[in-house]
Amino acid sequence: MIGTQIHLGTHEGRGAAGLMEDGRLIDVLIDADDDIPVPGTVFRAICDRPVKGQGGMILKLGGGLTGWHRNAKGLAPGQALLVQVTGHAEPGKAVPVTDRVLFKSRLCIVTPGAPGLNVARSLTDDEERDRLLEIAHDVLPEARGETGVILRTAAQGADADALAEDLATTWAAAMTVLGDEGTGAERLLDGPDAQTLAWRDWPDAPVNDDWGPVADALDALRTPEVRIGAVTLWIEPTRALTAVDVNTPDGGAGGLRANLAAAKELPRQLRLRGIGGQVVVDLAPTSKKDRKAVESAFRHAFRADSVETSFIGWTPLGHVELTRRRERRPLTDLL
Repeated sequence: MIGTQIHLGTHEGRGAAGLMEDGRLIDVLIDADDDIPVPGTVFRAICDRPVKGQGGMILKLGGGLTGWHRNAKGLAPGQALLVQVTGHAEPGKAVPVTDRVLFKSRLCIVTPGAPGLNVARSLTDDEERDRLLEIAHDVLPEARGETGVILRTAAQGADADALAEDLATTWAAAMTVLGDEGTGAERLLDGPDAQTLAWRDWPDAPVNDDWGPVADALDALRTPEVRIGAVTLWIEPTRALTAVDVNTPDGGAGGLRANLAAAKELPRQLRLRGIGGQVVVDLAPTSKKDRKAVESAFRHAFRADSVETSFIGWTPLGHVELTRRRERRPLTDLL
């Protein structure tokens, strides 16, 4: 298979989507078989208690769920608060949420608290920006006050009718949630399922229902071992962190080549495996003078990744430390 393709299917009866590029699996999304809230889910939460020393607030989300809001400033126990899930919660921990709620679709984002009609900065053609804004003004003349809209990069070249429908649907969903007048903790809007998320955030590409290529690629993700030619990575998650071991049969310059290859492949492996949190990479032996090249390779590779990842630095033992946002559940939970 040449080019980019989106594969839709099911995994053990659950919805799933895979993104392949030239026959290689780039990303995969699989629905869970439980009711744990996914990122994007919106709750009417009730403030429970502040956490001294951390500046955050524990929230009641309803249904026995607990939320964690990092900023307790101006909040009081018993107060109702509209929040949105931002990431995956580890077992036994509160669900991370924010009060900066966004309503995303493929072509637009409705932004409560950020008024105005705007176009993504990546769209630089003035004529196209004017066209998109004209459509948005026609569809949403009421988009004033405290709620605004951003037209996403994917809106470039979009059919006027398709954009108008996307804007109207997303705005209506936002207004329904924002107009809620309930009082208790309650889930108000589910986050996107796997196939909806693929439609929303993946690039425009041919779609087919042949799940076989994705299923074959998933088999390779059941093992911690990853082969890149003569280089081998061992990716082993623990409760505290994920350890990555880089091995090569070659010494000397072979160590540098192995580490550069590991830096290039690691974002894809962590994304496919749904790994977040702290990641420690035990590199192949290489000289200290090559650290700048290795660090540059890691930074460049993760800059293009869809999941926010920070290069923290080097440990005294010469390991690389990364921190990665927990946007997804581990793939091991879903297979």
